[in-house]
Amino acid sequence: MTDLTGAVWRKSTRSGGNGGDCVEVATNLPGVVAVRDSKDPDGPALTFGPASWRQFVAHVPPR
Repeated sequence: MTDLTGAVWRKSTRSGGNGGDCVEVATNLPGVVAVRDSKDPDGPALTFGPASWRQFVAHVPPR
């Protein structure tokens, strides 16, 4: 399990008035990108390697 103690979480600037149904991403940890549900900050987080995260984001259609 990856230690996320020092993670700095951020939400998309587009996540405004949608009732909180968002994810938060932490990209400040060496060698890992973490993703969690913003409604459950103490719950589980998914972790990805930076290359896998870049590949995922490259395939997300723009809004």
